[in-house]
Amino acid sequence: MRKTLTLVLLISCFVKPLFAQTNKTFIKEYLERLETSKKYLILVAETMPNDKYTFKPTPESMSFAEHLMHISWAMDWHSQSLMGGRDARNWETDTELKIGNKSKEEMIATISNTFDVTSAFISEFDTKKLDERLDYFGANRTKRQILLLLTDHITHHRAQMLVYMRLNGLKPPRYVLYQ
Repeated sequence: MRKTLTLVLLISCFVKPLFAQTNKTFIKEYLERLETSKKYLILVAETMPNDKYTFKPTPESMSFAEHLMHISWAMDWHSQSLMGGRDARNWETDTELKIGNKSKEEMIATISNTFDVTSAFISEFDTKKLDERLDYFGANRTKRQILLLLTDHITHHRAQMLVYMRLNGLKPPRYVLYQ
């Protein structure tokens, strides 16, 4: 019995630091991907002409600008509120991450800033909390999964923005690998 306990304690001394390093590597790689995603999304936003920011292919669709600001809103909510515990912004009253009267340049500055704030939050995130579970629209997900869902969400809406460019006869920026 004593040998078994000693063996378990000895193994845990090596396994726990290994998992901690894996989590740190995950965060490092995630931040690299997020930075590349930021650069690509901003390039897409800069390429779309200002007069096409209100384009939407169907009445029920989001406009190009709405997709851009929706990405910003979702990044803020996933990181600061869902993972960080801050109260969510009130969609009805908050104007920082909505289109409002923002110019194209102001929207690009907003999305850039949101990426920066999100990256800062993630870089300081306690990696031991990546395995904590949260309710995500009725699904039980780890905080690691929430981060992966966030990148999927960014990609989803950016892809719609790329289609909008094509529908307007524009050539989107070349795909950027590893974003």
